Amino acid sequence: MRVVVYVEGPSDQLAMEAILAGLIERRRADGVSIEFSGIGSRYGDCKTALVTRIPRQAVNILRNTTDTVVVVPDLYPRNKGFPHETAEQLIAGMNDAFDAALREKGVDDARMKERFRAYCFKHDLEALLLACPEQLRSRLGAHKLKRMWQTPVEDQDQDKPPKVVIEELFHAHGRTYANVIDAPSILRGASYREIAERCPECFKPFVEFLESCGSPSGDASYTP
Repeated sequence: MRVVVYVEGPSDQLAMEAILAGLIERRRADGVSIEFSGIGSRYGDCKTALVTRIPRQAVNILRNTTDTVVVVPDLYPRNKGFPHETAEQLIAGMNDAFDAALREKGVDDARMKERFRAYCFKHDLEALLLACPEQLRSRLGAHKLKRMWQTPVEDQDQDKPPKVVIEELFHAHGRTYANVIDAPSILRGASYREIAERCPECFKPFVEFLESCGSPSGDASYTP
């Protein structure tokens, strides 16, 4: 079984490969290949392309392969691609785009629908960095961090998303945040299961899916 997870850009891809390295290796031993792909800016705005193009392209991918396609954009900024304010609305919109493409192509296959999954980061990938403050503190070389964010981190204000908080933290310690380098470096030393418990609304369901997909019973093997 092959699972292809589409994310917005290279930093998201590298960060996910870093934090989920152990999970990816264990699932490979189970015969499940998990691959991440950052679509970048080749279609214009990353988020708009991810939430509109990939669900439609997924129909062709699923018709011609046995793959499972997963889409994981940032919730922030709101209303890109189609109107949405919440994670539920964003996920519903991606599922609607996939269903519309199925109808346009005359495909009526319930099993194909099971091989398309939509999730999101709330409000962006950097929420995961705020969920591992010890690794973040170590990356900054700081004795302690001034708490500048909400807990749980997925409750952080949409008008000041986690990435902005991270940028301010780096600036406060005389650094400039480089997402392609810093995000995977911070997450590589963290436990994805601990982060999932600290991000229960959006990240945990995604992790639970990766833990359980392809198992005979479909039951999650995830344990905190």
